[in-house]
Amino acid sequence: MLLHIPQVLSKQHVAEIRQQLQAAPWQAGAQTAGAQAAKVKHNLQLSQNLAIAQQLAQQVKEALLAHPLFVSAVLPKQLLLPLFNCYQHGGHFGNHVDGAIQYEALTRLPVRTDVSTTVFLSEPEDYEGGELVVEDTYGSHEVKLAAGDAIVYPASSLHRVEPVIEGQRFAAFLWSQSLVKDNSQRQLLFDLDMTIIRLRQQLQDSPDILALTNHYHNLLRQWAE
Repeated sequence: MLLHIPQVLSKQHVAEIRQQLQAAPWQAGAQTAGAQAAKVKHNLQLSQNLAIAQQLAQQVKEALLAHPLFVSAVLPKQLLLPLFNCYQHGGHFGNHVDGAIQYEALTRLPVRTDVSTTVFLSEPEDYEGGELVVEDTYGSHEVKLAAGDAIVYPASSLHRVEPVIEGQRFAAFLWSQSLVKDNSQRQLLFDLDMTIIRLRQQLQDSPDILALTNHYHNLLRQWAE
């Protein structure tokens, strides 16, 4: 499931985050990548050990968890703290797949990466290039969203960030372990949830709506870990 989550962060909040990111100390992103990804990772990244990185990460995490569309699509069980990157001067990240297991920064507990999320922190007109390209069974999908918007997609997807020719592309990114491991099951639950919401707007809490809601929760109860 590739899903656009609009307005995770307000424009004012994005501007405040950007101001702090501009003044932060950046390091080569390849330092935080595995052996294979490091060969194709050419960007800048904030160290998780920085107090400012942890503070901003918590803000982004809370904003995502407060967004009903994100919660419905991801069904998060565990969210890793977001990381921050910057692409400029031709920076890019070649085709790669995210590691299946990541470790929570503070507790070092393992988290299975079911869903990847990118929150865009630069407006599309602020930079040239820099599209996130996600490949799945239906082809390649280019993503370049408004600042404050997010995209979620299966962490198992092959993906890349195209070179940023001009300007700067700032983003936050993170991984989530879902209550429902299987992507197709999460997709079915999300579609059913969205259908229930639309029908409720038309029919209120009719017996049919209550029956569909019951089906949703029974499926979630069956599939959730």
